[in-house]
Amino acid sequence: MVGRRRRSCGGRRLAPRRAEPPRLQRPLQQAFATAASRAYAAGFRVIEIHGAHGYLAHEFLSPLSNQRADAYGGSFDNRTRFLCECVAAVRRALPDRCPLFVRISATDWTEGGWDIEQSVELARRLKGLGVDVIDCSSGGNVEKAKIPVGPGYQVPFAERIKREADIATAAVGMITKPDQAEQIVSAGQADLVLLARELLRDPYWPLRAARELGHAMAWPTQYLRAGPPGSPERTPAHAID
Repeated sequence: MVGRRRRSCGGRRLAPRRAEPPRLQRPLQQAFATAASRAYAAGFRVIEIHGAHGYLAHEFLSPLSNQRADAYGGSFDNRTRFLCECVAAVRRALPDRCPLFVRISATDWTEGGWDIEQSVELARRLKGLGVDVIDCSSGGNVEKAKIPVGPGYQVPFAERIKREADIATAAVGMITKPDQAEQIVSAGQADLVLLARELLRDPYWPLRAARELGHAMAWPTQYLRAGPPGSPERTPAHAID
């Protein structure tokens, strides 16, 4: 187990080994690229790098967690270096036609931490590296951060990054209703909406949303007979290239 420094989280877990520059520059970045390549070979046609919620890349980004004094800590350029190098490695490993998303925490919700201004600048740099969409979440790196959770509470981050970094964004976080998601996209606050827990609660949410919003939607072959009359058949992921 490696991390940006040797320190456990809240004293409750094993402390990771500090990742030194040689390991950061080659094995770890190559591991991201190899994972992306395997996912694409397995049939996935969108790849996302998780750089949010206190995971490794986020730990490098935030000045609250990154206390390094080498080329991967301190300044904004240094703190974003690891993620940018991983993104470049992953982009090289994928076909140009494969969309690449990066999930970030747009803010730590804590004074002195990672914030929306830094997120906008990071998004500009990631766009230059071939990223297609910034998935705009928040938090997860500071244990006792006070987060104003509520319906659509992270949408303003997607809207600002989309506007100021000129890159497509995804809105996430307590978006549960079809008309709520439709409003976010139609108002130009984000280019798409991503769901997680709501799909666990309702795996057929996309089909229900399409019906409620009056959109025709392709159905899996196995379920086509249960779909509305005239529903098109869904193209299998492995056939999309």
